Amino acid sequence: MMTKLSPWQRLTQHGPQTLLALGVLLTSGLAQAVNDLPGGPKVNQLNLHEPVTQIGVQQNWLHNFMLIVCVVIFVAVFGVMFYSILKHRKSVGHKPANFHESVAVEIAWTVVPFVIVIAMGAMATRTVVAMKDTTGADLTIKATGYQWKWGYDYLKGQGEGIGFLSTLDVSHRTMSDSGKPAGDNYLLKVDNPLVVPVNKKVRIITTANDVIHAWMVPSLGVKQDAIPGFVRDTWFRAEKTGDYYGQCAELCGKEHAYMPIHVKVVSEAEYASWVDGKMKAMAALADDPNKTWTVADLTARGEKVYAANCAACHKPDGKGAGPIKALDGSAIVMDTDHAKQIGVMLNGAANGAMPAWKSLSDTEIAAVITYTKNQWSNRTGQVVQPAAIVAARK
Repeated sequence: MMTKLSPWQRLTQHGPQTLLALGVLLTSGLAQAVNDLPGGPKVNQLNLHEPVTQIGVQQNWLHNFMLIVCVVIFVAVFGVMFYSILKHRKSVGHKPANFHESVAVEIAWTVVPFVIVIAMGAMATRTVVAMKDTTGADLTIKATGYQWKWGYDYLKGQGEGIGFLSTLDVSHRTMSDSGKPAGDNYLLKVDNPLVVPVNKKVRIITTANDVIHAWMVPSLGVKQDAIPGFVRDTWFRAEKTGDYYGQCAELCGKEHAYMPIHVKVVSEAEYASWVDGKMKAMAALADDPNKTWTVADLTARGEKVYAANCAACHKPDGKGAGPIKALDGSAIVMDTDHAKQIGVMLNGAANGAMPAWKSLSDTEIAAVITYTKNQWSNRTGQVVQPAAIVAARK
């Protein structure tokens, strides 16, 4: 007859090797411990993020108040119910009574919940109305959701005309792929954070290029869906400088976990300096699409575009991973018919698995295509000029 072993006996029956492996596992878990992220999630967080806007403060108060009301109702209702069950149970000699409904009780348990719901709704309405009042904004920014990144365009106010893409930092995607997460801001670091001034009303207009996304930054008290073909708006006024983090809050495809939001709130002087630097950088990158580039110049430019936008999925070595097709040795990349690769860049492919990159400039698209055609083992010597991208957009 076989002896049944306890879980601990089964664990230890293979000797000290098993215990050593268990110790290593526990130690490695401790080594990967993280700290609270200011402006982001905290370790073992149970409550909402610490608010830095008045709307966020109101939301937190409402959350706590509603929770207290629900707990009180829960305790009162179930307290009476369990008291009645235990106090009047058959085993202690009680017998069922015959009685009809009480009009007073019927009125009470109809009116009291009605009053409670109306009171809760009235308090919440004040905050909801304030959340929708986007008038009088000092700064208006359009946030466009893409699979899987955010595009920001400064439409009105200081910095008008600035536009850029904000993508997950490549090093964090590499950590995710390797299964070795590290850092307090894991999967929250981006290459270009959204920069706004402190104590200024910032209106955020949301829309999307492909599927439904949602722009959410808990510390700012903001969550707004970004829907293709529609425009929604929200606002915030940060009362404290710092870095505040959020994520796309609408399931938008396989890379949903990799499109974080980083809002950097700075002083007015720092913001003015940032705007000046960004304007100068954009002016320097404002290329003439009719300019004819050399292969070397386009390849050098394309390397930067690839690292910022493509390497996360296709890998720095162009080998791809899993369902992501390799670019090294790709038939489309090496094809002399440039229209094929241009079409993929502009329109996407594989039902959205490869997103459209129309948001890149003509020169950037031409540069990254030229880079892939002349990198790794793809030494084709081919060059795609920006003019070809201009023609393909028509």
